[in-house]
Amino acid sequence: MKINRIAGIAALLTAGFAQAQAPSVKFDGALVEFWYTQMVDNNLRNNSLPSVATAPGLGKYYDGMSSSRFTENTFAIKRAEVYMSGKVTDDVSWNVMFDPNNSNTTTVPNNVLQDAVITWVPAKGFTIKAGQFKMPTTYEATIVSAREILFFDRNQLNRQFGDKRDRGVWLSYGYGDPQGFQGKVNLAVSNGTTEDGSGGKNNDSNAQKDWTFRFEGGFGPQHKFGAYYREGVSALKTSTFSPAVVNAAWTVNAPTAQQVKDNADKTTLQGVYYAFDNTDWHFDAEFATGLLGRRFASLNTWSREHLDQKYLGYAVTGVYKMGAHWLLARYDMLNYNSGDKWYTAYNPYKESAPGVATGNDYTPKYTEITVGYNYLFVPTKQTLGKVKLDYILRSKNFLAPRAGQTGEQGGSSVVASLMVAF
Repeated sequence: MKINRIAGIAALLTAGFAQAQAPSVKFDGALVEFWYTQMVDNNLRNNSLPSVATAPGLGKYYDGMSSSRFTENTFAIKRAEVYMSGKVTDDVSWNVMFDPNNSNTTTVPNNVLQDAVITWVPAKGFTIKAGQFKMPTTYEATIVSAREILFFDRNQLNRQFGDKRDRGVWLSYGYGDPQGFQGKVNLAVSNGTTEDGSGGKNNDSNAQKDWTFRFEGGFGPQHKFGAYYREGVSALKTSTFSPAVVNAAWTVNAPTAQQVKDNADKTTLQGVYYAFDNTDWHFDAEFATGLLGRRFASLNTWSREHLDQKYLGYAVTGVYKMGAHWLLARYDMLNYNSGDKWYTAYNPYKESAPGVATGNDYTPKYTEITVGYNYLFVPTKQTLGKVKLDYILRSKNFLAPRAGQTGEQGGSSVVASLMVAF
């Protein structure tokens, strides 16, 4: 009898402990964003990227050339994100985000799964994350959620350099007063496959890793500021570096094969940001620069014009809020060769040979001036849904006229976006 009682009590205690420690699974919501894109310039329907004959390979720099924003007009599903999370213990949790809309892209492996993160909180203020996620770099791509994007899309700098995943481990320590000064120090190590065509959503093929550091600061709920740095090298195995191939067009102070190999397509990203937000106004600004490196690799390909080619970009945004009605403006610039460095004997962006002008300008410095209007379904919570209407005025140096076609390069567009989330 006593043994049965003890067994019963033990069974109850075990059941109670199991219930307290039972892992939880939670559906955190979803987001759907629908686009309509309309090109403003009539000549755009006949334009194309710079051809091999007029400007070899230089059409590669402007981001998103194959996306719906450069179709004459189209309906498109921009996002269809689904969020889930769970808790294993009080200190260990997980979350995933996937986008079934990405399944129509067959060139990227495992492209539906966006985020897959295991999080451990070993002590107050300390967090360790492991899995697949965006590295702690640019402001708009990694701190501003998709629900909070103000315009049709993020700015050029964030689209190109911050909005891609990688696989690795991320350690952070946060401190301070939410109503006063607060800070967070972040350090991450990752595969460094962000620019290999998979957007970082695959395993590594070499021993080299990327290192990322970011400091996030704030003062009260209105002010955010920070600085970040990321560094890595080629995603190729070192055994494939040799023999390194030197572009035959590199004739002036050109590097040797050994120098190409030693450079290893070193890649960096460093920047700063500031954001202010209250009930009536929003302002943010971001500046970043770095080495292009493996993003336009020189190992086994001839994608950039100089081993030490640097980019520079910045964006400034202002918003005036009137309840459900918001007026917005953004100036956005990204220069993929900020030092005007090349090894050719002529300007590769304007000439096909020394003194032979192409008649077009493919200098990879692009600006977007965007003005917009947002209507919020719930004025106090933009994350639940909104209608966005944007006019994007672009610099004209990224699309080439066809043979016999007159008119300027490039073109502008209008994008109408409907976003809902729950």
